[in-house]
Parts: sequence; structure tokens; C-alpha cells
Amino acid sequence: MNMNFNFFMNDVVATARSEAKEAGFEELTTPEEVEAAFAKEGTTLVLVNSVCGCAGGIARPAASYALHKSDEKPDHAVTVFAGQDKEATEKARSYFTGYPPSSPSFALLKDGKLLTMVERHEIEGSEPIEVVQKLQEAFKQYC
Repeated sequence: MNMNFNFFMNDVVATARSEAKEAGFEELTTPEEVEAAFAKEGTTLVLVNSVCGCAGGIARPAASYALHKSDEKPDHAVTVFAGQDKEATEKARSYFTGYPPSSPSFALLKDGKLLTMVERHEIEGSEPIEVVQKLQEAFKQYC
């Protein structure tokens, strides 16, 4: 059996992008889009998306649930795609001072300033509901 790896990966990436958008995240693909989104007043949840299993099985479902089922919510929800939109992701990560690059991950900002992060090591190996609870705690504290 001969499988075209690029065709397979394009499908995986398209699914990951679609899941984030369907959850209510605005996709940012350029550094300029990141700057404009992070300049908005209010709280912004950033999903650093990826194609790994913990992104698809934990992070994106947890983000969707938290955004739709929480009483307190961020004003904005945006996503950058690690490994795909490299410049946009690098620009977003430049705001996450004190944290190493991590994907998937979540950052919560207010008026462009980092408030808190949920890093990959807090996502990988967790149950989705545990990540939902971390996000909801951050929303309660900052939103």
C-alpha cells in the first residue's frame, strides 16, 4: 500500500483548522493578524493549535466545551497553528514571555498582556475535562 504523506497531512491539518474555527476561534495566519488581534481591548484566549493527538483529543474539544459552556468567557478567541503558520505562531509566542514554545497550549491575554498559560505538559496525558476546568478557572479569575 502506497500512501501519499502530503495528501494525508493536508487532510489532518484541514480537520484541525476546521475544528478550531467551528469551536469559535478566529484563525490568525500572519504576524500582522496576530498584532491586530492582540491589540484588541479585553480578554483574548489564544489556542496554539497543532496536529498532535493531544491537540485533537484533548485541547480542541476542551476549548470548544469551555467556550460554549462557561458563564465567564474571554472577549475574543483566536488560534495560531504551530508548524503551519510559522511566522504567526512565532509572533504570538513573542507575547508569552516566561514560557517556552509549547503546542498545543492556551494563553489568556488582557489588552495584549499575558495573564496565564496552559502549557502542553498540562494538556498531554490529561482528561479533556481537566483542561476544561483549567480554562474555566482562568476565565473566572480574569474574564
